[in-house]
Amino acid sequence: MKQTHHINRRKFILATSIGALVPFRTQATPYQEIKWEDLIPPGVPYSEIIGEGEMDEQNDTWKPIFDANATKLNTALDGASVKLPGYMIPLDTGANGVSSFVLVPYVGACIHVPPPPPNQLVLVNTQTPWPSDNLWDAIWVHGRLSAKLQSSEIAEIGYQIDAEEITIYEW
Repeated sequence: MKQTHHINRRKFILATSIGALVPFRTQATPYQEIKWEDLIPPGVPYSEIIGEGEMDEQNDTWKPIFDANATKLNTALDGASVKLPGYMIPLDTGANGVSSFVLVPYVGACIHVPPPPPNQLVLVNTQTPWPSDNLWDAIWVHGRLSAKLQSSEIAEIGYQIDAEEITIYEW
């Protein structure tokens, strides 16, 4: 004997409505909120990262000398979708705003104060430029973190994020 199942209109609409919502929930990228100290590998004390340095009088910049801990990266975060607060040091600025910058943990880092060590710097690239009139605002950067040591014009940098979203940091 063949069994047939009948679905009434109400059950069909309910089932398809729930099914339509589920893909959006699974596609949403939850960002893990991290702090700057999370970029330092477990067991590496921050106090051993900051090294001595010297003032470059001609260029009015501080040239730090870091110990080996400065380039140690937290590879457990490599590939993680993260949300990290900080300040930007613009690298690539166009008519529409900033499309590439270094995210730093405090205002003015890498300009006239000792720059942070490489494992406290994040290179950020964005398809949607950040408005130039908001350069000094604290921001959140959301995206996939890559732990990869690289050099730029201003510093050696330990991490990179291709920003999926940038927002003002709300206190």
